[in-house]
Amino acid sequence: MKLYTLISRILLVTLLTMSSLDVIAQAGPNLGQTDRWMKGALAAIERNDYQTANSIFRNLIDSGLPLPDEMPYYFSETLYNLGQFDNSSNFLKKYLELTGFKGENYQGAKELQEKLKIHISAIEACNLCDRRGYRFETCFTCDGSRQIEQTCTYCKSKGIVGCSRCAASGLIKKVNIFNIVEFFECERCSGKGRLTCPECEGSGKEVSDCKTCSGAGKITSDHICDHEDHDHDTDPKK
Repeated sequence: MKLYTLISRILLVTLLTMSSLDVIAQAGPNLGQTDRWMKGALAAIERNDYQTANSIFRNLIDSGLPLPDEMPYYFSETLYNLGQFDNSSNFLKKYLELTGFKGENYQGAKELQEKLKIHISAIEACNLCDRRGYRFETCFTCDGSRQIEQTCTYCKSKGIVGCSRCAASGLIKKVNIFNIVEFFECERCSGKGRLTCPECEGSGKEVSDCKTCSGAGKITSDHICDHEDHDHDTDPKK
């Protein structure tokens, strides 16, 4: 009986230990998935399929899984070949910050850094694109005019407002020395009881900065800029 009890306890402890190990394994990072994604991305880079590599790297970042030390370098290289030079520079800086000269791709990173300087300088000197290198296009809301015309909110498009001095009656009430109420024509509105709207000057319309482009007349597109004013779609002065 004692032997049976001892064996039962040993089995119970073994089962509890195995269950604990399973829980720890499930809670730990899925390094196998990270490795598969990295291999897939590197294979895409080998065949110059940078769009696929870009998608894989972004999935890896969004997954929350641990990132390999060399991943920022390969992602930077991918972004460089896609023309996303600003993003490429940011990831390259992060790679050098994390690994320093001990990184496996340190030499390649320094060479890529030099190549990026040329493109970053071109972006900074270009007035056809934003600081990330994406080309500007004419704002679709204001058509490049920077402003939009809309119904005057002050007068509700009427072009006139009631005179506040006479409460829109056109008359001013006064009590004379004999305590007699007298009415006089309002000098402010000349007895009309209304005034030209001070906001729209009677037009019923008001002009304000376009909210879509914040009054710039242009917005950023999703096209990488080649720094050539070949189609004249955007006036850089706008």
